[in-house]
Amino acid sequence: MSTCIFCAIVARAAEASIVHEDEHTLAFMDIRPFTPGHLLVVPKAHASGLADLDPEDGRRVFAVGQRVAAALRDGSVGRPGEPQDGPRADGVNFFLADGVAAGQEVFHVHLHVIPRAAGDGFGLRGRPTSPRRPDLDHLAGTIRRRLGA
Repeated sequence: MSTCIFCAIVARAAEASIVHEDEHTLAFMDIRPFTPGHLLVVPKAHASGLADLDPEDGRRVFAVGQRVAAALRDGSVGRPGEPQDGPRADGVNFFLADGVAAGQEVFHVHLHVIPRAAGDGFGLRGRPTSPRRPDLDHLAGTIRRRLGA
């Protein structure tokens, strides 16, 4: 897609600070990070949203996200015997927005990997509800039917 910034990054037609690359995925630093070390993992094949995403590419994106998250939590980003540098996370959030209503701004599937530390100021905001069990059962049945189960 010629207008997709992430496709341009994959094609090296746009700048990015690359963390990981393999045949199917690319991970690079987010240019508007929530916390230091916040990065994105994308499939190289363009998919606007989850409905367009090849399930195998989805698996690959998540697997790379797990590896990056482990590296962030480990903090071992320096060479052996050298002082550690870079972010060290006490926790990691994954975030993937699918669609405008979910907050998706770039329409190429991307997994945010966000390193977390106590008091970092980032967090999920919302008001959880307390539905009754019959309502939950009804919704579960509706979704099950849509899945064909």
